[in-house]
Amino acid sequence: MGDYRKLIAYQKAFDLAMEVYKLTKKFPSEEKYSLTDQVRRSSRSVCANFVEAYKRRRYKDYFIYKLNDAETENAETQVWLDFSLAVGILIQKNISN
Repeated sequence: MGDYRKLIAYQKAFDLAMEVYKLTKKFPSEEKYSLTDQVRRSSRSVCANFVEAYKRRRYKDYFIYKLNDAETENAETQVWLDFSLAVGILIQKNISN
């Protein structure tokens, strides 16, 4: 069946979650249960949904459904990072391209 860890999409999703984790370690403590938690959870969910889709890829509808969930979680992660930029918690130079 192959190892999902070798797939570029998985690697990128995992790298995103790790980058978000590193960035959010510097967030203010008052954001621990709101912004920090939200952006970490959504970034990890991208990876988790991708793996779920991969493991169920023989079921086309489920595969597409979980890939859509991964895409949605990725968009949510972007929104939380946008908020972080807007309120000055993050600055643009801290974010990798």
